[in-house]
Amino acid sequence: MSDSFKAKSSLTVGAKTYTFFDLTKLEAQYKVSRLPYSYKVLLENLLRHEDGLNTTADTIKTFASADLKKLPAKDIDFTPARVILQDFTGVPCVVDLAAMRDAIKTLGGDATKVNPLCPVELVIDHSVMIDHYGSKAALDLNAKVEFERNAERYTFLRWGQEALKNFKAVPPDTGIVHQVNIEYLARVVFEKDGLLYPDSCFGTDSHTTMVNGIGVLGWGVGGIEAEAAMLGQPSSMLMPEVIGVRVSGKLAEGATATDLVLTVTETLRKRGVVEKFVEFFGPGLANLSASDRNTIANMGPEYGATCGIFPIDEETLNYLRLTGRAEDDIAKVKAYAQAQGMWWTIDTPEAEYTDVLHLDLATIKPSLAGPKRPQDRVLLSDVKANYRKAFEAEQKARPSKGPATVTDNGKTFALKDGAVMIAAITSCTNTSNPSVLIGAGLLAKKARALGLTAQPWVKTSLAPGSLAVTEYLKKAGLIEDLEALGFYVTAYGCTTCIGNSGPLNEPLGKAITDNTLSVSAVLSGNRNFEGRVHQDVRMNYLASPPLVVAYAIAGNTDIDLTTEPIGQGKDGKDVFLKDIWPTNKEISDLVAKAVTADLFKASYADVLKGDARWQSIKVAKSDSYPWDSKSTYIQNPPYFVGMTMTPPGIKPIVGARALAVLGDSITTDHISPAGDIKKDGPAGKYLEEHGVKRADFNSFGSRRGNHEIMMRGTFANTRIKNTMTPGVEGGVSSYKGGPAEAIYDVAMKHQADGTPLVVLAGKEYGTGSSRDWAAKGTILLGVKAVISESFERIHRANLVGMGVLPLNFVNGESAVSLGLDGTELFDFAGLKAGATELDVTAKKSDGTVKAFKVKVRINTPKEWDYYAHGGVLQYMLRQMAA
Repeated sequence: MSDSFKAKSSLTVGAKTYTFFDLTKLEAQYKVSRLPYSYKVLLENLLRHEDGLNTTADTIKTFASADLKKLPAKDIDFTPARVILQDFTGVPCVVDLAAMRDAIKTLGGDATKVNPLCPVELVIDHSVMIDHYGSKAALDLNAKVEFERNAERYTFLRWGQEALKNFKAVPPDTGIVHQVNIEYLARVVFEKDGLLYPDSCFGTDSHTTMVNGIGVLGWGVGGIEAEAAMLGQPSSMLMPEVIGVRVSGKLAEGATATDLVLTVTETLRKRGVVEKFVEFFGPGLANLSASDRNTIANMGPEYGATCGIFPIDEETLNYLRLTGRAEDDIAKVKAYAQAQGMWWTIDTPEAEYTDVLHLDLATIKPSLAGPKRPQDRVLLSDVKANYRKAFEAEQKARPSKGPATVTDNGKTFALKDGAVMIAAITSCTNTSNPSVLIGAGLLAKKARALGLTAQPWVKTSLAPGSLAVTEYLKKAGLIEDLEALGFYVTAYGCTTCIGNSGPLNEPLGKAITDNTLSVSAVLSGNRNFEGRVHQDVRMNYLASPPLVVAYAIAGNTDIDLTTEPIGQGKDGKDVFLKDIWPTNKEISDLVAKAVTADLFKASYADVLKGDARWQSIKVAKSDSYPWDSKSTYIQNPPYFVGMTMTPPGIKPIVGARALAVLGDSITTDHISPAGDIKKDGPAGKYLEEHGVKRADFNSFGSRRGNHEIMMRGTFANTRIKNTMTPGVEGGVSSYKGGPAEAIYDVAMKHQADGTPLVVLAGKEYGTGSSRDWAAKGTILLGVKAVISESFERIHRANLVGMGVLPLNFVNGESAVSLGLDGTELFDFAGLKAGATELDVTAKKSDGTVKAFKVKVRINTPKEWDYYAHGGVLQYMLRQMAA
């Protein structure tokens, strides 16, 4: 580390004096005060990591003097202060570290050198499922099942906690990673050996952006990129455009933070902010609580941005104080932000941005989003029409035979199309926000008083993102009202938001399947992609927690809650939503009374200790993990087999065949499902062959430590449509024009032939979760290149990190416009380090050839290094071994 800019200064806070890289020393020459908040964080990061190699003085000069409206195509390095993980994506990270410990020994190195070099904190939140609901016992029963299913994984994580330095694990049944991050883990300002610098983080979950709400720059990355950061590798990126959002006004009566974030998501998706930073500023910030900001920041992936950040201000400090941070640390945050020009007040001059949009909070109206994408906002008054339009579209492919007469739990009723089968108060997006949780509780209280309850077919659940939520709901006197409507606390984890909704009762599931009903889910989550929430539920709507409770009472989405009665009270009279909707004042008064710092302090006092189940896990101490060849959860991955110190270099791709030809908006859920493992699929057959009973299959997400299962699940989503097999939905392909087969089986036939594979896709390929297995599974199936119309940011980086070549069609072309159907043989010419464009020839079976160009999406010299090494893991291992 050098300091050629002589930018170090001292700062005294209380009785202590610290040093820091002072941005104000660059003001005279570069006028850095004009830069957006996020650019100031990046600039400090560059100053602190200037080494004359990866980060040079010239790079810093270019960055500090940047014109945001005419940015140069210049790449910069960014080194996060820490890395956060969740267990679905975190387990494979730790598996890779364990495998690297073995591999470095093979290369003649020291296994104990493989350790995170920055703080790494893993929160176990993705494994619990809603198997039990509707009773006080549900919480303990779900936790019991969770530990039974995941004993091998949890034992492995305990080994990691013992063997790896700089690694901590927050035990199961504590909360959701992003909520734990904002409420406990986030430092906002870091201190190391007397040096102060901005907190920043990478996370192996796309919603890492939530921490942007309290001024911490961070975003989701794939597990591969996270591992690189853990091991000291900076992340390269092009200088990002920054879209400013000028906020004004105040939320109107009846509007919630959920309505606000769904509107922001719709607006920014239309604007197009993929691979861009979004930064919120303006007088309206004074009317947004930190919790509201966190909600907006959380859905950064849904509006497509790398981050959605807010500056540090007095409200940030209020939040840190509320969540139990030490006063000395809060003082440090304020003093540092003020010294660096990172402190916001209503009088702060407007920064320079690439573009500026305007958001008037007063225009926000009650909304949902659905039925298949989070950016498809629909006004509450239009939900009925929205549902009916989607239902009519469904009838063409699968006509309904409903309604069905069903008996379940001693009650007989007609199950209709549009029925709300799942109503879930779930996800850190909303359970981190006391105003919408208290609002849901007040609505439940009023509904209960009038004699309303949830419909008998609705699977209700309340899965808070931290223990503190339950405590303040109890203190507010609302937990019993929620329980009376079926919303018992079922888990502390992601649950329904990530597809861990658990099974529907057998009579209900059978009725849906037998009668091809188009049924709904309403959840306070952040994603509603097709097939994600539950495989039997076709239409999924994102909504605020109060609306989740309301739709549980109504029991159907084929209703206009603004004009039609939600139900009948105990007096037989119609009750409307407006009759039970709490006022903003009722909510704010109760939040002020019930949500207090002592609840957060108590909830996080022993956060790393865990419950008796976690404490009972015993592991043997060893530098290397003792792999069990019989395990179906944890296996040594094949990435380093036969590896030498010499990189393989860039190899030509010739004679390639298509494995899949896909459409637009193929998500990482499509590529690498997280939910149930089907018995008759390749992964299910593998488990049965290894003696695992169907009841113990668990989910794909929980088995990400076993590459054998995950590669068999790649492209196995039940809703994926491969045009190579027209009329057949699901994870199938065709081997050389033959019948539809499981895509894994087709890939293995091509591997046996020695044939490289490609995937063709449309726009927004790889949107959604930041799961590394969407890239790992791709390479293990033998796919060497993916050609799409566009990529989502994280998945593109993950493909490069695993040695898969990402390519884009150019000149508005697509697989459809070029007439590509997947039967062709593909040759790629011009593939070498630094290439920006390749010539592709696609030879059809009749001998005709289609020639076209593609853009190479390896964006930086460092990424070319990774690609030449066969991937970032191999690159890092050779660096360490050397």
